[in-house]
Amino acid sequence: MKKGSERKEAWMRIIIGIISGIILGIWKALIQILGIVHWFIVVFSGKRNKGIAKFSEIWNTQIYIFLRYMTFVTNERPFPFTSLTKNFSKFKK
Repeated sequence: MKKGSERKEAWMRIIIGIISGIILGIWKALIQILGIVHWFIVVFSGKRNKGIAKFSEIWNTQIYIFLRYMTFVTNERPFPFTSLTKNFSKFKK
């Protein structure tokens, strides 16, 4: 990549970081609430809810991609500037 395009991408990280950060921050609050709900589900039913676990893993994956972008490990832009990336790990029983 050219020096000028790297500089432009570095400046774009501010805008992308703010927009993605807000979205992922709101999503994080939902994940925290679901974590508590999921805990109660497990305590009372004795088993984990696959849907909640999979939804939480989507957030985990997106946060990882966001952090890789913001720390200049990659130039792959995070959600919502790209589509949701496939989860890195899967639900295990």
